[in-house]
Amino acid sequence: MLNITTIILTYNEEKHIERCIINAKKFSNQIFLVDSFSSDNTKQIAESLGAIVYQNKWENNHSKQFNWGLNNLPITNEWVFRLDADEYLSDSLINELHSKVKDISAAVSGVIFERKMYFLDKLITKGMPKMNILRMFRCGKAVCEDRWMDEHIVVTEGETTHFEHYFVDHNLNSLGWWIDKHNNYSIREAIELLDVEYDFLEKNDSAAKFEVTDEAKYKRDKKLKYAKMKLFWRSFVYFVYRYIFKFGFTEGKEGFLWHFLQGWWYRTLVDAKIYEIKKACGDDKEKIKKYIQNVYKIAV
Repeated sequence: MLNITTIILTYNEEKHIERCIINAKKFSNQIFLVDSFSSDNTKQIAESLGAIVYQNKWENNHSKQFNWGLNNLPITNEWVFRLDADEYLSDSLINELHSKVKDISAAVSGVIFERKMYFLDKLITKGMPKMNILRMFRCGKAVCEDRWMDEHIVVTEGETTHFEHYFVDHNLNSLGWWIDKHNNYSIREAIELLDVEYDFLEKNDSAAKFEVTDEAKYKRDKKLKYAKMKLFWRSFVYFVYRYIFKFGFTEGKEGFLWHFLQGWWYRTLVDAKIYEIKKACGDDKEKIKKYIQNVYKIAV
């Protein structure tokens, strides 16, 4: 087994955690859960499979929870892999890790992999650009950004490299769960897009001084361009681009639902919340901050 430590953030993940740990045991010899005091059997299942569970209070922030793990877990390996409970590595990527990890150049501190998505148990391959994400790094040479949305792991020194094969995000929860989750995400996305326009959030992220990957930069450049487009029109254009021009329509009913819900409905919901906030507050930054706190109970 490889000298890789896998860290998994969890809260009530009994539906996914067995699959995730069994998969992680194929490439890592040390598996930790940073659990947010799950009320189901997540902790018991994980421990029965040999994972070590630490618990830490959730502060509504993935990066804080992950960085807490980096600072407090007794990690003994050179390499760390971040894995979500509903994710797992393809067999081809596991084989690639076994064949390449020992020969990675000492100048390299982070490894980037492609992530693919399942939706309603179908692997979505059309309609989206590649999602390349840094998920493995040398211990002590990377941290997670503190951002409202779309936080990335950044290396604090050294270079990055790409591996060829992919891991997957394959959530087994219901469509209703997915919709509730994205409804919760939408206000955070709205806050981030409003901040692009008004610059009202405090910037105190210690990781901000380090460079994100080229893939993350490209994605954020696209988001900046998107933020400058007209409300509601931009979500429609984005759906048409994905579903028609990127051949999302070839993915059947699951593909239609994925691109409609994630590419149009979700982003229209984000725009609706931005419209609501602007209608109530105009361009007044302080009013916007107070409105978000009073209505959505989010301190900004």
